[in-house]
Amino acid sequence: MGKKGWVLLALLFVVPGLLFTTACSKKAVKEDAPKAEATVDDDAAAREAAEKARQAELARQKALEEERLLQEASVREKFVNEHVYFAFDSAVLDMMAQDVLKNKGMWLKENADVNVTIEGHCDDRGTVEYNLALGDRRAESAKAYLVNLGIPASRIETVSYGEERPVDPGQNEAAWARNRRAAFVIR
Repeated sequence: MGKKGWVLLALLFVVPGLLFTTACSKKAVKEDAPKAEATVDDDAAAREAAEKARQAELARQKALEEERLLQEASVREKFVNEHVYFAFDSAVLDMMAQDVLKNKGMWLKENADVNVTIEGHCDDRGTVEYNLALGDRRAESAKAYLVNLGIPASRIETVSYGEERPVDPGQNEAAWARNRRAAFVIR
């Protein structure tokens, strides 16, 4: 085989090889670039969607927690602001007072970490000493009822203010009735 034969043979192998290599490399570059971009875009979109979902869940949880705290504050406020009232010159718990104490007892059972002070109050009729003693009997009466409901006595303190802290300074039966009470303070 002469020089021409070798050249033809070389061209026969080299030219198709060059065509195949160039043609394949262009196709690979063109096909791979959109896939890579699409994969990056898909990953970014998935991350963005996941982050939005996470933010939405955090916002939902925050709203639920705020609602729970508001309800808890409302119940706590009711506990403190709902008093037990007594008849004139008495420390006996009537049915209404017992109902109030049952609700307070349930709340105290649900909130085992809460301790309270029961304040005994009187209207301004009678001597200071008598009213202090009556206020003490009223506070102790409310405490005994709660202890009978299962609240540990160690969680409840009592104090008597007698006539010293009236809710209503008026000098009529309605004012005196509001002042004859056992009030609860969370400590």
